Amino acid sequence: MKTIDRWQRRCAVGLGLLLLAAVAQAQTNPLQKGPDPTSAILNATAGPFAVATASVSSAVSGFGGGTIYYPTTAGSYATLAICPGFTATQSSIAWIGRRLATHGFVVMTINTNSTFDQPPSRATQLMAALRYLTNSSNSTVRARVDANRLGVAGHSMGGGGSLMAARDNPSLKVAVPMTPWSSTKSFSTVRVPTIIFGAENDTVAPVASHSIPFYTSLPSSLDKAYAELNGASHFAPNSTNTPIGRYSVSWAKRFMDNDLRYDPFLCGAPHTAFATPTVFSDYRSTCPY
Repeated sequence: MKTIDRWQRRCAVGLGLLLLAAVAQAQTNPLQKGPDPTSAILNATAGPFAVATASVSSAVSGFGGGTIYYPTTAGSYATLAICPGFTATQSSIAWIGRRLATHGFVVMTINTNSTFDQPPSRATQLMAALRYLTNSSNSTVRARVDANRLGVAGHSMGGGGSLMAARDNPSLKVAVPMTPWSSTKSFSTVRVPTIIFGAENDTVAPVASHSIPFYTSLPSSLDKAYAELNGASHFAPNSTNTPIGRYSVSWAKRFMDNDLRYDPFLCGAPHTAFATPTVFSDYRSTCPY
């Protein structure tokens, strides 16, 4: 009987310590949201958060309007603006906007003032979109935007624009350039955690003259990654893409929410199991983060 009593007491103590650890973790990082990540969750076309949308008129100042995707659950969420590429509109990157929002972010996919705008203009427009989200969006959206946790992303010239926005705005929390194009090749002053997606068969922005020089120019001390999509073209980011979705979410969660649960999906065993040569023809990073 005494043995059973001791075993029950030890179980109770053990359970208590586990509960205390869980409470301590939640108190340490109040930004943490959503269930524990798994490969299945990250590979799915939608995450655990239900989302709503709001349209932004092209009459706004500073950019060409767009669509806001935001969680229906009240709370304060990290917030991103995403820019399309040369001649493209927000519809070309709508999937990644919604994808990120379903993992607990406020996201706006924007139209540019002109579809021919160059990367410097797109950088300015990304920042204008973030200011709109923070100051001028409808009250429901504004209540969900955490103005202290902002990030940028973009495709092609929009990707070049996101690198320039990160260079010029070190308070940003993440940059996610996707098959980026830019005539500027060096981004050595960037201080924003950056993941660059290249495409092995990109003939518009070949990785040898765009994505790879961009990545290598980023400081070696920076939290950064380069993920080159095996056999992919420049336009891979324009349709649902599992590696882009999985790693964009993990990157944003890790560096915008400071959620250490996502470290293994960028550096650990789940990353190693997923990032095979059939997925990435090249993968580089400054892990561990």
